[in-house]
Amino acid sequence: MDRIFLYDTTLRDGTQREDFSLSVDDKLTVARRLADFGLHYIEGGWPGSNPKDAEFFSRASRMNWGATKLAAFGSTRHKDKTCEQDTNLQALLAAQTPAVTLVGKSWDFHVSHVLSATPEENLAMIRESVAWMKVHGREVVFDAEHFFDGYLANPEYSVATLKAAAEGGADWLILCETNGGKLPWQVEAITREVMARVPGRYGVHCHNDSGCGVANSISAVKGGCTMVQGTINGYGERVGNADLAIILPNLQLKMGHAVVAPEKLRELTSLSRFVAEVANLKHDDHHPYTGHSAFAHKGGIHVAAILKSPDTYQHTDPALVGNEMRSVVSELSGRGNVVFQAQSMGIDLKGDDAKHVLGQIKRLEHEGFTFEAAEASVELLLHRLHPGYVRPFELVDYFVITERRHGRGLLAEATVKVKVGEKVKFTAAEGSGPVNALAQALQQALEADYPVLRTVRLTDYKVRILDSASGTGATTRVLIDFQSGSESWTTVGASPNIIEASWRALSDSMEYALVRLSQEGAGGA
Repeated sequence: MDRIFLYDTTLRDGTQREDFSLSVDDKLTVARRLADFGLHYIEGGWPGSNPKDAEFFSRASRMNWGATKLAAFGSTRHKDKTCEQDTNLQALLAAQTPAVTLVGKSWDFHVSHVLSATPEENLAMIRESVAWMKVHGREVVFDAEHFFDGYLANPEYSVATLKAAAEGGADWLILCETNGGKLPWQVEAITREVMARVPGRYGVHCHNDSGCGVANSISAVKGGCTMVQGTINGYGERVGNADLAIILPNLQLKMGHAVVAPEKLRELTSLSRFVAEVANLKHDDHHPYTGHSAFAHKGGIHVAAILKSPDTYQHTDPALVGNEMRSVVSELSGRGNVVFQAQSMGIDLKGDDAKHVLGQIKRLEHEGFTFEAAEASVELLLHRLHPGYVRPFELVDYFVITERRHGRGLLAEATVKVKVGEKVKFTAAEGSGPVNALAQALQQALEADYPVLRTVRLTDYKVRILDSASGTGATTRVLIDFQSGSESWTTVGASPNIIEASWRALSDSMEYALVRLSQEGAGGA
């Protein structure tokens, strides 16, 4: 079976996404992670287009990339300049990458309307630009832009552009589905037809405008392509590019291609989430293979089945891509969901424990709670079942005020009285808002007895109105995210009073931290 090469363009095409921007340091960080993962080609940017990409290549040229080849991207020469005169081609050489990718027009409509060139001029631009780069010792990847649209409009001319690139010595001929509107059977058929007419090594570059970016890429491989271009998580212009984080496991696990080492494939989930984190984008929980929910099971019948055999409701072993199977606990759950959740947390349930917790969850969800995204709250329900479990603190009362004071503007203040063992702690704190003040007062009240809480910080606070028709009397659901080092968790509270909903989520988070983080940290009580 042919070896498939992956060409990543996250650092160039991916950054054309509307809300995606990377600094030079970010780009180098992502490139290093992609190389360590084992991607074959990494396109670093367009050095002739902006100072940031020029700096990236300058710094990258002094680094060791191992077996991974860096590629610089640019276009064929301008129609009115020679290759020696073309500043874009000069910048590509200056990038000092072993590979360069030249994009050229393969649709005669673009040649006349965008380049304002004749068909013959465009063929010469392609042939001469490729040949010039080969003379300078570069591996050349020719991106035939808008190829599939061009082929359907004028197949003879589109094929002529590939022949021109091949005559110039191109190492790769890439069929670009630039507008993202073609369907898989079209891509496979056209790929086969073209490869029969022009010999060479072929690749594909697909966009996802019709939702077929992954399917089209795989169809091109079935048609004979041995290089797939794309981005991690499908980032890219408009709705995005073909998603390498989906294409890779499909090629390797479903089609039998040896693309990366199996131990590297097990790093796919962490790679997918790492790139999202560096880009400051929320990772898609429902992303195939790598999403938090990709192998999450909610329906009670499903969970009962996977407790007997995971293959009953999973298309592959999540461990192969570094993910894990989860059970989601909700009002749709059965006893198996709770049993699975307890097992994953190392909690041994006794007798009717699962039934008891499930009853609590269904009652609380009826009140407005949701436990799908608040697994820490579920774990606390399980811990509290044990007769020997003692809550690390108990609320006596709290008081929160918000007022506007002359000279100081808005002021929020909270007082909290909690019982720790036999001691009653009373603490007051100001905050930027009532919930912030309440959180600070609670944490200050507990830190002396539980120093581990000094490492805990609130990272996100989400509020949802559940029954908006009730107006200001509506039930409010609050989800709060906390973090300590690499450990993170989410708790939930619900009430018609937003402060009470916040308190329930806050107090659960502090209790969870004391249960989960370290017994040593909780030992001062």
